[in-house]
Amino acid sequence: MTKDNNFLAYIYLFLTVTFWAGNFVVGKLASFYEVPPFSLNFYRWLFAWLILAPFTIPEILEKRNYIIKNYKLFIVLGVTSITVFNSIVYYSLNFTQVISGVLMISTIPVMIMLFSSILKIEKTNIFQIIGVVFSFAGVIMIITKANIEILKNLDFNKGDITMVIAMFSWALYSTLLKGKKYELTQISLLQVVITFGLIFLIPVYFIEYQIGFRINLELPFILILSYVVLFPGLASFILWIKGISMIGTNRSGVFLHLMPILSAIMAMIFFSEKFMFYHILGACFIITGILLSNKKVKNA
Repeated sequence: MTKDNNFLAYIYLFLTVTFWAGNFVVGKLASFYEVPPFSLNFYRWLFAWLILAPFTIPEILEKRNYIIKNYKLFIVLGVTSITVFNSIVYYSLNFTQVISGVLMISTIPVMIMLFSSILKIEKTNIFQIIGVVFSFAGVIMIITKANIEILKNLDFNKGDITMVIAMFSWALYSTLLKGKKYELTQISLLQVVITFGLIFLIPVYFIEYQIGFRINLELPFILILSYVVLFPGLASFILWIKGISMIGTNRSGVFLHLMPILSAIMAMIFFSEKFMFYHILGACFIITGILLSNKKVKNA
């Protein structure tokens, strides 16, 4: 892996987490406008599927035997990333703050390392472990305003609990991406993952619809849907796949620690929140963690 390729991977991953940070902010806005979370996720991926279809259907038809042969793996990828993760993130934001939600992101690199180790996909090194500790410490500083009393009295609501399930699901998805070579282009792989995810999302959408949670076709919904389809929906998934393929799951996963910083900046812009000293302090720890996690161990 050359330095130029490393740098390109870092750009991909930075853009990925930027769009995902925006997804949390937009997801919170969706709760203000009473946009049903599972319906939002369903239409997000339905439109993403339709946009990708002209570019992917020919290859998917050509590789249909390969896809059918590996359908169990694609079901897991689709369910973990499309059906579970995205739906639960939107659901959780109905009950928890954006900043609390992105705190849960900090657990993903640890989960990825655990899955990678169990599945014998990647080995961890001391710098990655220390990097995660630094990054997690930075996240804690941001969430607790560097006040230990806030940490002691932290009381998780159901939104926080369900967010943990979402992060666990994403970690498994990320690990499996690295664990196997796929005989599909990255864009067609994304389309296959969306397809299987949508299949399992359809009954959830209808359940939510029957309960009485309906979409209102007004400007807020149209704007929210446009963002989640184009940026965290399509662009981020493609860039995430590229980044993981270039530098691996462990090193890619640590970039997720940037999301609290980016979300804080967006919250400052959209919700008039103040950028305080503890934000700067937390950012320093997070950046240090990313640098450490990307440090290679020389062979003895």
